[in-house]
Amino acid sequence: MAEQGLVEGSQPVDLKKHPSGIVPTLQNIVSTVNLDCKLDLKAIALQARNAEYNPKRFAAVIMRIREPKTTALIFASGKMVCTGAKSEQQSKLAARKYARIIQKLGFPAKFKDFKIQNIVGSCDVKFPIRLEGLAYSHGAFSSVLYAILVGSDQHCFISNLKVRDETYTAFENIYPVLTEFRKNQQ
Repeated sequence: MAEQGLVEGSQPVDLKKHPSGIVPTLQNIVSTVNLDCKLDLKAIALQARNAEYNPKRFAAVIMRIREPKTTALIFASGKMVCTGAKSEQQSKLAARKYARIIQKLGFPAKFKDFKIQNIVGSCDVKFPIRLEGLAYSHGAFSSVLYAILVGSDQHCFISNLKVRDETYTAFENIYPVLTEFRKNQQ
């Protein structure tokens, strides 16, 4: 059995997978899907609930659902972007719900090429970070394949990944670097 540690709320953490003892929380999943048909955005906005369309501002219908709480950008080409889900499963479920709404409006929408495009995770590293030292020593961090944003309030955000485990691995790779730049408490 894997070693276990405890985090806030006494939830067990697999220390082999999360040696820091910190598990990033998924904050936003961005996915895309192809509805495989041309769409009349004006008709969709007029008939669907929680849909807005202002072609002078943005060339897509913006539609929202409550469960899972997400927003979709629906384009005339039939392409759709779904944002706001907290898990991959929620993102797929939400995308399917949006596709079903479009089908009920009379469009021959399909559900093709669903793909997770971005995962954003965050975590509290439990200590303040000397951002100036980190930036000076590791200025080339922006060139890595994933983006890691570190705030002085102890929070770390990880994005530009497509798989949950990559989010965890990215954090575990950066955590030792962050500990080097721990602010001394006075």
